[in-house]
Amino acid sequence: MAAEPRGRKLSIHVITWNVASAAPPLDLDDLLQLNNQNLNLDMYVIGLQEMNCGIMSLLSDTAFEDPWSSFFMDVLSPLSFVKVSSVRMQGLLLLVFAKYQHLPFIQILSTKSTPTGLFGYWGNKGGVNICLKLYGYYVSIINCHLPPHMANNVQRLEHFDRILEMQNIEGHGIPNILDHDLILWFGDMNFRIEDLGLHCVREAIKNRCYCDLWQKDQLSIAKRRDPLLREFQEGPLLFPPTYKFDKNSDNYDTSEKKRKPAWTDRILWRLKRQPPAGSHTPRLPASDFYLSLKSYISHMMYTVSDHKPVTGTFDVELKPLVCVPLITLVPEGLWTTEDMLVNYFLTPDFISSSWDWIGLYKVGFRHINDYVCYVWVTDNEVSFSDELNQVYINISDIRETEDRFLLCYYSNNLRSVVGISNPFEIQPHAFLEKDPLGEAQPQI
Repeated sequence: MAAEPRGRKLSIHVITWNVASAAPPLDLDDLLQLNNQNLNLDMYVIGLQEMNCGIMSLLSDTAFEDPWSSFFMDVLSPLSFVKVSSVRMQGLLLLVFAKYQHLPFIQILSTKSTPTGLFGYWGNKGGVNICLKLYGYYVSIINCHLPPHMANNVQRLEHFDRILEMQNIEGHGIPNILDHDLILWFGDMNFRIEDLGLHCVREAIKNRCYCDLWQKDQLSIAKRRDPLLREFQEGPLLFPPTYKFDKNSDNYDTSEKKRKPAWTDRILWRLKRQPPAGSHTPRLPASDFYLSLKSYISHMMYTVSDHKPVTGTFDVELKPLVCVPLITLVPEGLWTTEDMLVNYFLTPDFISSSWDWIGLYKVGFRHINDYVCYVWVTDNEVSFSDELNQVYINISDIRETEDRFLLCYYSNNLRSVVGISNPFEIQPHAFLEKDPLGEAQPQI
């Protein structure tokens, strides 16, 4: 009898920030919690709003990585984080990073953009979504930017509902989003503080009497009235309202408009609804997917925008539904100056494609296309059986280096990495020795 899979704990750091067209500041260590020695993160989920989306900027970002994505990859890749997926709609950007050892257990199911601006056709407002399976569990991640201004609260709630409705994907075997194990929803939601005047709000902030403001927060009010919205949880608002500030300062709006401060930037989550056990219904087994909020804070030291960023750190405890990678990769250890032999083993239920490929990466790679070289699995095949396959990868262009490498198997059908090797070193010339006739001979 097979042993039950052991539970796994993952730590996920979620960031939302309306960057107001600003470039990344030089130091984002606090935002990424890089100085927190007690935090061992497994994933980053980053949502930005109001990125620079001028014509020239969009053209440049299409041809190259946008400055924010490049910045996060530059900082996180040396820490073994890989960009797993991203989606952008004008000023909205959603990024997911994970430590490379988790890649075979993260399957990207879809990415989607839902514009709600200008009668639903313009993407200055709306939501972007990444739907994935994490160790077999369905997870939907939504970054949104809802309509501004105090009077548009009804419109905000309508856009919230529209974005939620548009996330369902027909014909792909993906359940309704409300049946997903976890929904992470965050962004510049633009909810305001009702009734209270500017002076009253600022005095409450000055005296840290945030509880006086909670009761008038439009999102909190809407959750009390809307049963579905009430299913989305949020941590306590124990930090000052994150909007609106004078840029390059910690002062709330001093312009002629003097906008009233508000908690516009929010992080919500929803766990899969468990049907209640009735008198004639057997009690369901306890869920194998748990989420707990460890911190929910703002980062007031950043001044490049009129918004302050907000982060939430979560612990996810789950019993993996997928415990073994679909592909096991093993570099054979038989080398020449040009070729490396690779063994890979398939699980019985894996369906391969002629468009699958194996990439060779340096440890610290940024994203799946950041390979040193690659091979289509059917092109350089040496031998194959029902389980074991062998291919060779040409490494003639790789100079001798002390860098460590990884092999990743990318499935075209699943659009994800389904196998990854342990790190290893390549020293092609060190594995060759001359025989008495002066010919190079490979050795293991």
